[in-house]
Amino acid sequence: MLFSLDVLREAATRVHQVQPPTAQYCWPLLSEYLGSEVWVKHENHTATGAFKVRGGITFMHWLQTHHSKCRGIITATRGNHGQSQAKAATAAGLSATILVPQGNSVEKNAAMRAFGGEVIEHGVDFDEARVKAEQLAAERGLFLVPSYHDHITLGVASYALELMANVADIDRIYVPIGCGSGICGLLAVRDAMGLKTEIIGVVSTAAPAAKLSFDAGKMISTDTAKTFADGMAVRVPVEQAFNYYSKGASRVVSVTDDEVAAAIRLYYTATHNMAEGAGAAPLAAAMQEREQLKGKRVAVILCGGNIDTDWFVQVMRGETPQVK
Repeated sequence: MLFSLDVLREAATRVHQVQPPTAQYCWPLLSEYLGSEVWVKHENHTATGAFKVRGGITFMHWLQTHHSKCRGIITATRGNHGQSQAKAATAAGLSATILVPQGNSVEKNAAMRAFGGEVIEHGVDFDEARVKAEQLAAERGLFLVPSYHDHITLGVASYALELMANVADIDRIYVPIGCGSGICGLLAVRDAMGLKTEIIGVVSTAAPAAKLSFDAGKMISTDTAKTFADGMAVRVPVEQAFNYYSKGASRVVSVTDDEVAAAIRLYYTATHNMAEGAGAAPLAAAMQEREQLKGKRVAVILCGGNIDTDWFVQVMRGETPQVK
């Protein structure tokens, strides 16, 4: 067990002082389409448009408690983690330096700057930006915030606690895997509550490192991770997270960018909610497996809605955004 239920509840109380709980709705058109009872956890409704804001709150509390002389943080991201850390660091009076790959989401970059972050573009993908962040942390004397940390996961887990406390007897939950805090937060709550819910991880076929690693039972990296579902665009799994979800998840499935685009369209037409690529991936996986879901109570984590306007327009035209 990663955290006790008391620890999870205490962390959720801290999160809720800043970020109110988000809703979980059973949308009738989604349930009709999938032939099952489908609940959506709306993490697209947070103050940053994604679930990561929760981890920023608990991590910053830990940082100020254990590293009180810290004057600034630095981290790497594709956008949602960066918004979370910029918002939390600025509120704490710290500087926030955010590394992103070249060609990163224009609108996520703008949001990170609006939350007080200095955004630096470096490298062709997240993993190259991450290495640069490690280098700059040493050069500038900044605290390096990893993409996965127990005290990030502790805050993230508050969304899982809200979901499982409000919807009983969920048979299966689909959740995307990027660096792992989302799926590990779900597993932590499920285990602490003693539930039997299946947790299914979801990755992109263009960024399958987490699935390859899960299936092989050991860490496997890939050469590229070119998907417009940028929250899952990771070439190298995070070992600490992998060690947990590799034992606790039922399995990991992969979805194509075309399937993700179809899920974004379904979200909009069935619920009028906007989903980014990673946010739509769990629904895409449920659509892929809908024959297995008949008669079940299913939840999908809409982990974020921060999709660039140009990409959203392309998707709603029936196209799939291409990543060079």
